[in-house]
Formats: sequence, structure tokens, C-alpha cells
Amino acid sequence: MKKFTRLSTAMSILLSLCLPFCPAAVGIVAASDAPPLIPMEDFFRNPESARYRISPDGKNLAYLKPWENRLNIYVRDIESGEERRISSSTERDIGDFFWKGEKRIIFSQDLGGDENFHIFMAMITGGEILELTPFSGVKSRLVDDLEENPRHMLISMNRDNPEVFDVYRADVETGELELVERNPGDILGWLTDHDGQLRVAYQAIGTDTNILYRASESEPFKTLVRTDFKDIFDPLFFSFDNKNLYVASNIASDKAAIYEYDPEKGETIRLIYDNPEVDVENLLSSKKRKVITGVAYTTDKSHYHFFDDDRKKLQDAIEAMFPGWELAVVGMDDEEKRVIFATFSDRSLGAYYLYDRETEKLDKLADRAPWLKEKQLASMMPIKYKARDGLTIHAYLTLPNAASLDVPLVVIPHGGPSSRDTWGYDPEVQFLANRGAAVLQPNFRGSTGYGKVFWQAGFKQWGRDMQNDITDGVEYLTGLGIADKNRIAIYGGSYGGYAALAGATFTPDLYACAVDYVGISNIFTMYESFPPYWRPLLAREYEMIGDPVADKELLEEISPIFHIDRIKIPLFIAHGANDPRVKKSESDQIVEAVRKSGREVVYMLKENEGHGFRNEENRFDFYREMENFFRKHLGLR
Repeated sequence: MKKFTRLSTAMSILLSLCLPFCPAAVGIVAASDAPPLIPMEDFFRNPESARYRISPDGKNLAYLKPWENRLNIYVRDIESGEERRISSSTERDIGDFFWKGEKRIIFSQDLGGDENFHIFMAMITGGEILELTPFSGVKSRLVDDLEENPRHMLISMNRDNPEVFDVYRADVETGELELVERNPGDILGWLTDHDGQLRVAYQAIGTDTNILYRASESEPFKTLVRTDFKDIFDPLFFSFDNKNLYVASNIASDKAAIYEYDPEKGETIRLIYDNPEVDVENLLSSKKRKVITGVAYTTDKSHYHFFDDDRKKLQDAIEAMFPGWELAVVGMDDEEKRVIFATFSDRSLGAYYLYDRETEKLDKLADRAPWLKEKQLASMMPIKYKARDGLTIHAYLTLPNAASLDVPLVVIPHGGPSSRDTWGYDPEVQFLANRGAAVLQPNFRGSTGYGKVFWQAGFKQWGRDMQNDITDGVEYLTGLGIADKNRIAIYGGSYGGYAALAGATFTPDLYACAVDYVGISNIFTMYESFPPYWRPLLAREYEMIGDPVADKELLEEISPIFHIDRIKIPLFIAHGANDPRVKKSESDQIVEAVRKSGREVVYMLKENEGHGFRNEENRFDFYREMENFFRKHLGLR
């Protein structure tokens, strides 16, 4: 009777959340129906191929595909099917790339996770690769690929001053660099118009942001809008006549919305789109037809709103082909006739397709992970619960297939913390669910996307109300009987790693174990080790987290390193030696302190990684150790 009572409680709560409920819907089915134990490597191996991009003329595809255990760039002729590899990276995966004209590919790569990205050019016919930014210890960024200029693009680098980025015009044929704009020392970023002219700059002055504007490159920048950093005024791109700006702003409201803004008059022309539930910051457009076409935003799942019939017709056409799947257009040729789109769900990495809008021909390009079977994976459910002070917290819950109640629970706070979790396929979540654990992903206060009031509710709340939101989510699930209160773990990366350490430190009786992945243990040393190009943002960090002088007692209170005596549970800590964001000293110091206290801690350090493990073999090592750790302390299958 006890089990049926708990099931009834869980049912009533899930129904109150407007979630469809049946035993199979939440994974409560007979143990004999348990899915097979899927090899750990199948969740974390490189995809069969990924990130398809179509050439401007619509004749070739570029994509990433493993070679020598590293993701490299391949090009395929659409008509003939001929495939050729144009990069030969053996030390590190190539992360992203784009077409530069019809014969060149531009890509970036760092060294061992140091995030000092170098920019390279490769011809699709093969041959020697040209490094455009051959400077040690320098970080390079794309400013504008200058689509209409086949020979040049704009990049920024901190070559002359590690704290700031100057803008250069790069010749993709010769590698020659020409200085275009010297950073006066406080510019965080730049925006060009459709002619590739630098017209907008983002200036940081303490906790204020100045949006600078000029009518042409021959004129000096002038302040267009000045805001406190807590307000958003984010120029997205120029109108197609280069006169007005499309901006995302929450100055007039709690939620960010899309507006058209006249920079010459300094006034808003019109509201384009807003949503009462969440921020809207992503505006879609057609380069060929020179119109804005819609917006994308995320509530519980991703959504589109179109105000262009042609773009809506395209979305309707591809969604009709794949009912029940989420679909995203990821590229088109210049004529917008050939379209690449991706399918995905919470239980599948999905596939890439090529769709010809004129002939209505559909070609499947690749499954990203054909070795994973959707029916064997678990469903992710959007849920919400009340924090102890009454604030509504949105979250995602994944229950293992073939589970009874009282299952092990792993709570995974996201990184940032100024970010959010979203619905969709997550290899970590599916890996843990396959091992028999429920997974909770809370969007605690301080998460972005839910408006500035919710975001600012997290200010100076590290280890306090932000942590309470995580704790309250765990207690919500144990109260329903879904989670076994004696088998709960907390795991996260970056800020999530801090939250894992904070959970082990400040609520040691709640968790059986904790995993910290590239996380923070000491906020004082975190500040001291920021990369130089983050230093202009320190005043903002002090306001969001705490000032090391004015808020010294607060930072001591919330830094786990000062409370080692409270840690009672086993820890697994992992870090990359070259991490520029959270230095490995954050892990070194707490590992040393915990070991001196006689507590159990497993420490994994990878010498060729940074803020997260990119190389496949390092991912395998990390998740293999995590599996052993959770099997020992949570009793996972």
C-alpha cells in the first residue's frame, strides 16, 4: 500500500503540472522491460558526422567527421557525392567553421584547451592550410566574415594588449593583416553594418555599458545608449538599408523583447515581438530577400514565431515530414533554394537533411549517433516547483526507463550561472538514466531567459538562495517518493561544479556523494586568476557575486575551501590543466585540503584539456570514473 500511496502522490503532482501521466510516461514499468545497459562510450564518442554547412552556391557540403579520433573537416560534392578531407588535426577536434566564398573554409582551433583560438583557412580542393593568426598566447575572434568580399574578413585579437581586442582586416589569400580599429581599452565587442563597416561598439565602464554608434567609419563614435549592466540593450544587426538597428532590450520591461531602433534620432520605432514568459533575443532574417522573418525563443521548449510567409511555409513543410520531432534550419545557400535542417528530440541526437525547395526533394545526410536507439532512452519532462520563499523554479526531470519509485537521483546544476538548461538530448542525462538514476536539472534563480528580476534574484546568492533552489528541488522529488533520499548525488561543471562543492559543504546530509567538474572552490582566488580579457568585467562580477574587500565575510561564508570540516561525503573532482576560466588551482587547493582532513576524494587532471574535456579519450576516462564513483556510492546498475 505504501508504494501505491506514493505513486498516487506523484501522479497528482505531475497532472497538476499539465504533464501527461501514465506509468510508461514516467518510466514506471516492469523491471523486465529495462533497456539494455548501453556502453558508456556510445554516449560520449564523437558523432558519425555533424555541423553540416552548405556552400553559398549550393554545390558543396562541409561537415565534421572523425579522422584519427579527431573531428576534422570534410567536403562533399552534392551532385557527384565525392568526399574529401581538407584538415588533418590529430591533437584536438576542430570545433566550428564556416564557408568563405565557394572555395574556402575558415576554422578555428586552440591549443590544449587554452581558448587562445587561432584562425585558419583551408581550400576545399585540399593542400596546405594557411594560419591567419600565427601568434602565441593570443586569442582571435571573428567580427564579420564579409560575405560579399571574397578575399577579406574582419577579426579581432588581443595581440598588443592581452586585456583588449583590436580589429583587423585579414586577407584570406595571403594572410596579411591590416589594423582597422584600435581598441581604446574598454571596448568589449563590435558590430558591423551590412557593408562590413564598424558602426557599433560595446563599451564597459565599471558596471555600466555604453552602446557607441557612428554613421560611418570616418566619424568618431558617440554614446547612443548608456545602461547599467543589469539592463539589456543589445544591438543584433542593422536594418538592410543600414539605417536602423534591431535590438533586444529589457529597459522598458522585465523580459527582453525585440525592437527596431533609430540611432540617428535615438528613439525606438516599434516593438517587433515580445513574450510575457521569457526573454526574446534571437531575430531571424533572410539575407537574399532582405527581410526579418521571425524570432526564436525558449519557454519549456524551443519555439518560433514567424512574420514572414515564405519562412513559415518552409518550417511548416519540413515539420510535416517529421511529426513529433523538433526541427531547426541550420543553413541555406545564397538563393535559399537548398536548405539544411536538423531533427532532434530529448531521446535522440537526430539527423541532418538536405531539402530542395524547388523540387521538394529530401535527402538524408547523416544520423549523428546511429548506434543509439531512441526507444532505449529516457524522456525529459519540463517541471516546476516552489522554492522555500515561494519563487517558482523551472526545471527538467528525466526518469529512468523501467524504474520503480525511490530511485537514485543525480541533480545537475548548470554552469554560468548566467545561462539556463533547455529541453533536448543531453548525453550526460541519458547516460545516468540508462544506469538507473533520475536526473534533475533546475533553472535556479540567477538563470537567464526568465527576465531580469529572476536573474537579479541570484545576485550575491552563490551558496545561499541559489543553492537553496537546488536543495528545494531535491526535497520536492524525495517528497513525491520519486527519489531515494539516501541515494542522491550532485554533479556539475564550472558554476555547476561550485554548486556541487557547495552542496557537499553546506548540505552534507542531503547528498551521498558529489562530482565537481572544472568548478570553483575559492571565490577570492577565482577573481585573481581571471584571464586578462575578463578584467574589464570585474566590477560586474563583484556586484553579482560579491566584492572581495567590501563583501569579504560573505565570500568566506560561501567559498567551500573555508569549510572543509563540513564535508563528509566522497568527492570526485576533475579539471583541465590549461583551463583559462577556472584555473586548476581551484581544484588543487580543495583536493589537498580534503585529503588532509582524511576524507575521500578522487582527482582527475588532464594535461591537454581546458574548461571541459574535448578529446574523446579524455571524455571516456572522465565518464568511466564517474560511472564507477556513482556505482559505488549510489548503487547505480
